[in-house]
Amino acid sequence: MVGIDSSHLLRDKILCFTSRSHMNKQHRKTCSSLSLNQMKLPIPRIVAFASARGEGEAESFSRLEATFGDNTSTECTWSFDFPQSKVEVSHLQSEAHLSGSNGDNNVASVIEKLNALRSHLLAAEKWNSSQLHLCDSKYLECATNLVHYMALRSLDFEQLNNHLASLGLSSLDNNNLDVLARLNASINLLMNDQNAVTESWTNAYPKGKSTKKKDKGRVLSYKESLLGKPREGRSTHIMVTVGEEATLSETFITDILKAGTSIIRINCAHGDQSIWGEIIKRVRRTSQMLEMPCRVHMDLAGPKLRTGTLKPGPCVMKVSPKKDAYGNIVSPAVVWLCLTGTEPPAHISPDATISVQDQDFLAGLQIGDSIRLCDARGRKRRLKISKEFPVFSSTGFVAECFDTSYIKSGTELSAKGKKGRRLVGRVVDVPPKESFVRLKVGDLLVITREGSLDEPSVTVPGAHRLTCPSGYLFDSVKPGETIGFDDGKVWGVIKGTSPSEVIVSITHAGPKGTKLGSEKSINIPQSDIRFKGLTSKDIKDLEYVASHADMVGISFIRDVHDITVLRQELKKRKLEDLGIVLKIETESGFKNLSLILLEAMKCSNPLGVMIARGDLAVECGWERLANIQEEIIAICKAARVPVIMATQVLESLVKSGVPTRAEITDASNAKRASCVMLNKGKNIVEAVSMLDTILHTKLIYKKPESENLH
Repeated sequence: MVGIDSSHLLRDKILCFTSRSHMNKQHRKTCSSLSLNQMKLPIPRIVAFASARGEGEAESFSRLEATFGDNTSTECTWSFDFPQSKVEVSHLQSEAHLSGSNGDNNVASVIEKLNALRSHLLAAEKWNSSQLHLCDSKYLECATNLVHYMALRSLDFEQLNNHLASLGLSSLDNNNLDVLARLNASINLLMNDQNAVTESWTNAYPKGKSTKKKDKGRVLSYKESLLGKPREGRSTHIMVTVGEEATLSETFITDILKAGTSIIRINCAHGDQSIWGEIIKRVRRTSQMLEMPCRVHMDLAGPKLRTGTLKPGPCVMKVSPKKDAYGNIVSPAVVWLCLTGTEPPAHISPDATISVQDQDFLAGLQIGDSIRLCDARGRKRRLKISKEFPVFSSTGFVAECFDTSYIKSGTELSAKGKKGRRLVGRVVDVPPKESFVRLKVGDLLVITREGSLDEPSVTVPGAHRLTCPSGYLFDSVKPGETIGFDDGKVWGVIKGTSPSEVIVSITHAGPKGTKLGSEKSINIPQSDIRFKGLTSKDIKDLEYVASHADMVGISFIRDVHDITVLRQELKKRKLEDLGIVLKIETESGFKNLSLILLEAMKCSNPLGVMIARGDLAVECGWERLANIQEEIIAICKAARVPVIMATQVLESLVKSGVPTRAEITDASNAKRASCVMLNKGKNIVEAVSMLDTILHTKLIYKKPESENLH
């Protein structure tokens, strides 16, 4: 065998299914016009029927080497490559046109083409053998099938599929869980009885239901090793992203687990170890208490470009009663008045929460009391107590507010208590307003290196300003390149650059402008920014993830080198059981997916792929997203790797409480994945419940091949 570079499969003289342009010139000269029909001499007779005769792959390769020798260089007649283009394959298939009137000749001709195709697959496997043997033993079969699948996909076999259909056989790419077995079954059927080829595929498949059950068992084992066993009656996991809000409510984790969540996701790009630890502690405790298994997934932040952190806004909240079109008050604002950190009862949905620290102040209140205050504008306002609820060791109250009020931390509350005693309390823990810039079409935005936002801009006075903590942005971008923000909600064109500033002209935003705040994504699809595979923050966070979580998400995977770095870090820390989820969110990650999977299979860790549709759509183009998604699912199915569908699943329901019709269909189509991820939002519990119903409602009509084997 020819030696292979450990970081790239089949480079230079080695044949690789990911790049059809690497064909050796000498081989191209001798084989460019070779047809599938011509390839039958003599390889199919030696190799292609090994399975039919009961010979193993090792023995069939021995026979191959006995005929052609062990020299597999490009000088050997046993040189294979994938066709340069569909034009070439069309030429191959034009010679295979089955227009003869003799049925036996038609069948014989199809057998010849299938034999040649089988040889093509085995050749791809042999050329990749040195890399395949580096895979962990539990992934060797998966990796081999992936090589077969990519070899098959390198050909345009649509016409051959039509011929198979006319003979009553299923298409070659119908079951990519075992490509070679499907091909062998077709050959065996046609060889056994050329005069009775109209027998149905289900009855004719040599290994029948046992093989199908075996394939499904294999896939389920890989799925369960990463995601855990699904709950009874369930086949698809539900993952929910949580943040600091999970630590502010005693019932949040319980509610989403009861609704159907089986995996909790924490994004290491937000929060810190104290927040992550509290979330994980609550998840473990609640999971054990409810006897509902729930795994923890933590995403490393990765080298993603984001906007910097803006200074927090003022700690003030607006409390407004509901008004009609004429400005008349229809109903008062509902306010929950309580001790710090006390949640209202589940059936209460307040418009605002006012927290106080003084227990004596609350203890002296009763229904009907009026609380007086002076708001942030100096206007006198009044809250009237309407309901009282015991909450743990304290008491909470529902109050009504009939006038618009701006309440800030430190606002004094006063009331007349029992026996005329004056009660005084102070408002605490009003969260700061979110800071943002509102961008409109035609606006200029100056992005500066983090730490320089306070310096006056002499370049573009009066322009909106944001920071970016990554130096990659300023070192790589060029004028004229497009730039997107917040998953494509805002777009612009780079007008100028300097070592510390990038000037952007906004070309796309909402009619009334679009808010752009802290830690929002930045995408530059046309720029060739070379990131590190794992940042220093990622490596630091990996230590924490390894000791607290069940699986880790690797963000912005681009090529094999990123996986090589990851494998080194895992090996250094002896993390053999930590689940690995490869997030595909760039065009290079999508293009290199097959090689990325083969490299990842060199370690024994449970493996999965997440389709991060947010960045993927921005990087590759919205119109291509659906096709890219289907391609990723197909490749992962061939590799028997579980898939996680992510980004904007039931997004409208999560944010506003009402789903769109298209979201329901999208969620239903996600049944093909092993897991579906929901992002956080105020209606997340309802969204989890609806998704659980959608995913696990049996279809009235089900296509034979629509079985969820992921």
